[in-house]
Amino acid sequence: MSTSRMRPLLASALGGLLALGATGCGLDEDAQAEAAAGSDEKITVYSGRSESLVTPVLEDFEEASGIAVEVRYGDTAQMAAQLQEEGNRSPADVFLAQDAGALGSVAAQGLFAKLPDEVLDKVPAAYRDEGGEWVGVSGRVRTMVYNVDQVPEADLPESVFELTEPEWKGKVGIAPTNGSFQAFITAMRVEDGDERTEDFLAGLKANDAQIREGNAPIVADVNAGRLAAGLVNHYYVYELAKEKGTTVDALKAKNHFFPNGDIGSLVNVSGVGVLDRADDDPDVRAFVDYLLGTEAQTYFAEQTYEYPLVEGVDTAPGLPSLSSLNAPDIDLNDLDDLATTVEMIKDSGLV
Repeated sequence: MSTSRMRPLLASALGGLLALGATGCGLDEDAQAEAAAGSDEKITVYSGRSESLVTPVLEDFEEASGIAVEVRYGDTAQMAAQLQEEGNRSPADVFLAQDAGALGSVAAQGLFAKLPDEVLDKVPAAYRDEGGEWVGVSGRVRTMVYNVDQVPEADLPESVFELTEPEWKGKVGIAPTNGSFQAFITAMRVEDGDERTEDFLAGLKANDAQIREGNAPIVADVNAGRLAAGLVNHYYVYELAKEKGTTVDALKAKNHFFPNGDIGSLVNVSGVGVLDRADDDPDVRAFVDYLLGTEAQTYFAEQTYEYPLVEGVDTAPGLPSLSSLNAPDIDLNDLDDLATTVEMIKDSGLV
C-alpha cells in the first residue's frame, strides 16, 4: 500500500470534512480555521480486533494523516465490557470491534455518538446501526471448515444443528471464547430462541466438541487432519493459504457455507463506533472516513480476505459475493445482548 498515494487521500478527506462543516453550518473562514485548530493530532482506539490484523491499517493512517493512534487491544467482549464499566470516564475516542454484537452492547448504554449521514450512507443499511451509532467496516461469513479427506462432500450438513449428532462426535472444533463465536450464538438466540440455543451448546459439549483458543488453530488443525471440521469465519482458510505460500485450492481445508438461510452462515461485520466524548473531534472523523475509504477497504479485501462494505471495492478472487450467499435474515442491531450469551456458553461447560 503506497504511503505517497494515501497522504493526498487523507489530506483530501480532512479538507473535505472542514469544507462540509462550512457548507452545512454556514461557517466563515475564521470558523473553519478554529475547527482545524481543534485537531490535536491524536486519537485513542479500543480495538477488539487482533493487533496483527489491524496494525498495518493503523500505521498507514498515522503515516498518511500525521495523526497518532494510541491503541488498547483486547478481546472484543472484554473491550466492550471495559467501555461500559468506564462509561463517560473512558479515555477511548473510538471502539473498533470484531462484531456487531459488541458494538450494539456499547450503543445500548448510550456511550456512542450518532454518526453523520454522509458516513452511514457509505455502507448498506443491513450492515450499520439503525440508530446511526455504529457502522460496519468489513464483512465476514460464518462457515464450517472441513477436511476434504475426512468429510465427503455428500456428507456435508445442511444445518449447523446437525453437528450435535453422533457422527460428528469428537470431530468438530470450536472457539467458545472468541467474539465471532459469541456473536454467532447470539444470532442463534435471536433466530431460534434461547431454549434451542442452550440445547445446541449442551449438544456440542456432550458431543465432545474440541476447544481451541481461536479460529486460526481450528483451520490449521483441520488442514492437518487433526480435526475433521470446525466452526470459523470464512477468511481463515485464505489466511492459512497465505501463511503457507500456497493457494486455497491446494489446501485440504475448505469452507462449507450452510444453505437455506441456516444460522450457521451468519453474515456479521466488524465495525466502528465513536464515543460521545469524541463526537466533534476532526481527527476521529478522519479515522472513520479512512476506514471506509478505498485504501482501507482494499486492504481488508486483499490482505485479510474480508468482504469490503463500500461500493467500488472488489472482493478477493474466489470468494462468493455476499449477494449470492443464502444467508440468514438477521438484523445485526439485535445482536446486542452479549452478556447473556457469554453466561450461556459458560453454563454449557464449554469454557
